[in-house]
Amino acid sequence: MGAYTAAYERSIADPTRFWGLAARDVRWLVPPDRVLDDGAPPFYRWFTGGELNTCDNALDRHVEEGRGDQPALIYDSPVTGTVRSYTYRELTEIVARFAGALRAQGVDRGDRVVIYLPMVPEAVIAMLACARLGAVHSVVFGGFAAPELAVRIDDARPKAVVSASCGIEAGRVVPYKPLLDRALDLAKHKVERCVIRQREQLHADLVRPRDVEWDEAVAAAEPAECVPAAATDPLYILYTSGTTGRPKGVVRDNGGHAVALRWSMENVFGVGPGDVFWAASDVGWVVGHSYIVYAPLLTGCTTVLYEGKPVGTPDAGAFWRVAAQHRVKALFTAPTAIRAIKKEDPEGALLAGYDLSALDTLFLAGERLDPGTYRWAARVLDRPVIDHWWQTETGWPIAANLRGLEPMPVKPGSPSVPVPGYAVRILGPDGAPLPPGEDGDIALRLPLPPGTLPTLWQDDERFVESYLTKHPGHYLTGDGGHVDEDGYVWVMGRTDDVINVAGHRLSTGTMEEVIASHPAVAECAVIGVEDPLKGQVPRGLVVLKNGVLAEPGEVCAELVAMVRDQVGPVAALKEVTVVPALPKTRSGKILRGVMRGIADGREVSAPSTIEDMTVLDALRPVLRADD
Repeated sequence: MGAYTAAYERSIADPTRFWGLAARDVRWLVPPDRVLDDGAPPFYRWFTGGELNTCDNALDRHVEEGRGDQPALIYDSPVTGTVRSYTYRELTEIVARFAGALRAQGVDRGDRVVIYLPMVPEAVIAMLACARLGAVHSVVFGGFAAPELAVRIDDARPKAVVSASCGIEAGRVVPYKPLLDRALDLAKHKVERCVIRQREQLHADLVRPRDVEWDEAVAAAEPAECVPAAATDPLYILYTSGTTGRPKGVVRDNGGHAVALRWSMENVFGVGPGDVFWAASDVGWVVGHSYIVYAPLLTGCTTVLYEGKPVGTPDAGAFWRVAAQHRVKALFTAPTAIRAIKKEDPEGALLAGYDLSALDTLFLAGERLDPGTYRWAARVLDRPVIDHWWQTETGWPIAANLRGLEPMPVKPGSPSVPVPGYAVRILGPDGAPLPPGEDGDIALRLPLPPGTLPTLWQDDERFVESYLTKHPGHYLTGDGGHVDEDGYVWVMGRTDDVINVAGHRLSTGTMEEVIASHPAVAECAVIGVEDPLKGQVPRGLVVLKNGVLAEPGEVCAELVAMVRDQVGPVAALKEVTVVPALPKTRSGKILRGVMRGIADGREVSAPSTIEDMTVLDALRPVLRADD
């Protein structure tokens, strides 16, 4: 029995012992009474009775254990020309001081703090300062529209907001303070204090006495000690993207979160204390919470905070420059970032200028990794490219190739096997388990492992209705797919991306996999649109790589033929259109549902998380061309 199989079977058969052992890597102020409290299903709690402080585990303990002079955080900002490093000792002192500043503004244990910041060190500092006080932070992506920010303020009801005068995109400055002021005007909940980080690129006007400058608040503050928190106390609330009406506030607890993320770093990602880890995401997303801030620091790694883009800051070699300059061992980003780099630099020529000898592994997640993107990255980097799959709700990987536990053969298109702790099941419409190779709902048998959401913020009923009702005793992931004979999980996309063509249920993900394998295609999406004869038919949208000489019409004809050959005539894909770009959220997810609604002639609104509205606006006439 291999190391993975043994660990996985132990985690499912005896989760209390498995996670009890993992919890030894966390510094507890009061050891837990119980590892798993399963007395009130479907609600489960981990490490009840235990007390700890997440900031203490992420910072103070490393200083006390001899890592004080090791870099904890490297801030790399090509948009401002800044690179700055903070040791564990320096970061601990700064966080303690800002925690004192928050306390002086009235923030105490259990209070909520909304953080509305760009990718600057203050975002990490504010998160850790909240954790230090036992306060609950809710990070909202910097630059979010005022109405959406107002909704989150009304739901979280924060004591304070931490923000900045502006964010900086490639070539432009985005004023944040007017957006925040507008949101505060719209919100029913009245925020008592706002702490504003003034950036030199734009100075914001303050509303006194509500607003205080960051530097003023810190200068007047006394450092705050770590406040004990119950393992089951919330650490943060993170609102899921793309929701309408009242958003879903995913709750993360302190104890299970610390244990699971600490375990994941060495077992999933194969990195340990002293290694440099870079998650090229944003602190507004779950990847930023888990793998920019908490997991690397809980482990004693050096983490990289990057204020830039994969292309355009200044070019498609930006990621390779950062990885080389900071001796990154593991890089974690989204497939869409790699596709953007591939589109700009199809041959990977820009890699030649950088020493990537420290880089062991590229990890990709956040959306489905198509085999074409996998093969390109593996070819140009000549090192392991590892897909893994998880969700905002779970907080850490559900399925992965566990590089620190037992590396496995890669199957392009699959995130590999279930991670220990996750009892993955493929269920049919009636809830019955399906055999290997057959597509169904991907569900997780309860209890979920530590680090996953215990509920939604102040809404247990919605938690049960959204995730636990369709298949009792299971958490519904909302993704469809299958498990093969070797136990590998294949995630074919959201279950609403399964289309019904003349009675045949077909995965648009399967068709996208075929289309993405064409050498001229940089990105693609397949959506199901209404058809009076067949119910639905697929429609393909593709972005071509730079420098493609073939005529777009020829490429589209080849793609139709490829899908017919590899999926079958039943797929009925007859229309593929070349477009300049695909509409996405800021986290890189393609807005398939929105495009499908437009194509069907329905009135649909873009989610607040959209990256660039002009891309969607340009596509509307293309999608409605058949009207």
